[in-house]
Amino acid sequence: MTRELIRDLFQPYLNNEYLEKESDAAILQPVTGKIAVSCDAFVVHPIIFAGGDIGKLSICGTANDLAVAGAKPHSITASFILEEGLEKSLLERVVSSMAREIKQLDIALIAADTKVVPSGLCDKIYITTTGIGTVIPDLEQVSNGKGIQAGDRIILSGTIGDHGAAIFCARYPEHILTTIESDCACVYPLIEMISSFGTGIRFMRDPTRGGLATVLCEVTEKKAWGITIKESLIPVRNEVAGLCDLVGLDPLYLANEGKFIMVAAESISNEILTALRSHPLGKNACEIGVVTRENPGRVILETPIGGTRLLTMLSGDPLPRIC
Repeated sequence: MTRELIRDLFQPYLNNEYLEKESDAAILQPVTGKIAVSCDAFVVHPIIFAGGDIGKLSICGTANDLAVAGAKPHSITASFILEEGLEKSLLERVVSSMAREIKQLDIALIAADTKVVPSGLCDKIYITTTGIGTVIPDLEQVSNGKGIQAGDRIILSGTIGDHGAAIFCARYPEHILTTIESDCACVYPLIEMISSFGTGIRFMRDPTRGGLATVLCEVTEKKAWGITIKESLIPVRNEVAGLCDLVGLDPLYLANEGKFIMVAAESISNEILTALRSHPLGKNACEIGVVTRENPGRVILETPIGGTRLLTMLSGDPLPRIC
């Protein structure tokens, strides 16, 4: 039955020169330059939500981890843990969604595995992935942020909190009557557009679990400099802000799956913004703050009324299983 599942459902969508050989390992051609590798697991609940599903999320999430590390996504592996009783139509929707994203990104699924576990030991479907990418010259530094210095600008590629809000709406449809669409998308096309700025891009990260605030706290931790951001400059969709006000969530800590945060040299920040805004995925890109010698190791939020707020890392998890 496993053989039939692979032949009748997985292969029509995912088959390629690597998988059709039905070998225990893929043989890859050598690549030039350094290699980036990322591993991830996806257990989102529910598995289908406005703007995406666990299949699309698994490809975009893995590709984004490579992209913000300064690498071009090259290939991916995927392992499926399926619950006994899962509807084939639901699995087919997930697999076809993965296939669309793989084709759009022009990457290869080089290896895959499928396991079925008894009912109750898995929530429908879990997917684990490994992504492989080739590091873009002059962007190797963006994953660690060691080049950040006072005066650098904080750039956000778009609105925050969209994915977390979408999952909340999908999880509680009987209580939340609005529908918010996830921002689930691959950000590599944006990063490819600005890769020529090289070492002027000091740092990049996608604000998934923990959101914008947690990423900024991670990058400033134990550093000799701090970050100041302006709340009035942070783009939040009206429906996301309304949901947060209603249920007590903070958009600064909600997950995104199609955005990234960047620290860039002041001299190139305007050029980067112009480039990002020319692409549909970056139309809401904006500068939200600055790296400063004041408040070393801390992230300070300036409020619209002239006050300040110290941002800390997310404590606890108000919305688990968002990816």
